[in-house]
Amino acid sequence: MAEPEPISTVNFDGLVGPTHNFAGLSPGNVASAANDGAVSNPRDAALQGLAKMRAVAGLGVPQAVLPPHERPHLGTLRRLGFRGADEAILARMAKEPRLLRAVSSASGMWAANAATVAPATDTLDGRTHFVPANLRFMFHRSIEAEGTTRALRAIFADRARFVVHDALPGGEHFADEGAANHTRLVGDDGAVAHLFGWGRGGLEPAGSAPKRFPARQTREASSAVARLLALREDAVVLAQQHPEGIDRGAFHTDVLAVGHGSLLLMHELAFLEPEVVTKALRDRLGEGLVVVLATEAELPAADAVATYPFNSQLVTLPDGTTAVVAPSEAEQNPRSRAFLERVLAEENPVSRILYLDVRQSMRNGGGPACLRLRVPLGRSDLGALAARVQLDAKLDATLVAWIERHYRDRLLPADLADPGLHRESMTALDELTTLLGLGPIYDFQRDPARVGAA
Repeated sequence: MAEPEPISTVNFDGLVGPTHNFAGLSPGNVASAANDGAVSNPRDAALQGLAKMRAVAGLGVPQAVLPPHERPHLGTLRRLGFRGADEAILARMAKEPRLLRAVSSASGMWAANAATVAPATDTLDGRTHFVPANLRFMFHRSIEAEGTTRALRAIFADRARFVVHDALPGGEHFADEGAANHTRLVGDDGAVAHLFGWGRGGLEPAGSAPKRFPARQTREASSAVARLLALREDAVVLAQQHPEGIDRGAFHTDVLAVGHGSLLLMHELAFLEPEVVTKALRDRLGEGLVVVLATEAELPAADAVATYPFNSQLVTLPDGTTAVVAPSEAEQNPRSRAFLERVLAEENPVSRILYLDVRQSMRNGGGPACLRLRVPLGRSDLGALAARVQLDAKLDATLVAWIERHYRDRLLPADLADPGLHRESMTALDELTTLLGLGPIYDFQRDPARVGAA
């Protein structure tokens, strides 16, 4: 039997869409609420995201892109009974601004919520598995699953290598928020553990619960995702998010914890019982696992939520050490910076910290880790991708020119009802699918009879 092919983690970042806006739709997301209705800059947001990808690729780390979602999503409005041409529906939406904001959300840029992934080396059938997140807890996010599934199936089309499942069925009982609540860790002798964070019971109560903000991910959803990923039961660790952490603004696990390889950074309010979680992981991974714990005294959760030192990317450099890719806000906050500097100084795999400007994403409540979906792939898997999504100098330059050609530099929520903006967006997305070789993944491409289609 042939030896399994070594894998590398490829960061698939979500391209920010041409209708990037601040809609304040997510209860529990402190930054999103604070910037509700503010003026956004879609061009800067997209270029900042691309600059982050370029910086990660410049570290020698594999980097790829995921396409934006079609927004406003008029298909959802048609399912809600609105009829007529695109322009007529948008005119109606001027009288229903909250609904328009919901179907125009920029949240699809956060690829960490797109799906949960398990590499071929970890699965029972030796294929890489994807479970698109249903994001059922909030209406504006629940409309992402279909588009995500189409995009993933267009990219990972080789069924001998990849399995892209349907999103979980059901309502809030099986609410799944994707890889923002999942971490794959590697320990001694190649042992692996998949850590799934969950916030509440779906079918059965979970005991303690947050009092201020909602818990989104259910325990039942995490268990179902682990089964669909074809993981061995002994490689799965389920851990409840700390209710107080959720009430402080940690709506996803990755707001207060981040892990990669043999390293786990977490705040003491990330999980309800951090000592139990650490022991469960060490039982599976051995003493090679490095856990760096931040206490409330060292780094108040309020500072962590405001500046996202845990919503950083941990990436393996070519020399085998780890880099932390953090938002510039974490550098500017004395306590967040001091924590990251402690991580750098201690004996662990971290060899450098790179601070980047992703301000447009941060103002909407997402840091560097929110913008990427980690997909562990072998070299032959990369050659089997069915789209031109791997970032290189040529694609980078092409995307910069595409953004500068199509994106506005100023957008207010009221602008989302502008038929001109909608036509601009469809034209941009239609061109992008050609540039990336994705085929017709958007509704307007699949229904050319729609008035206003690109």
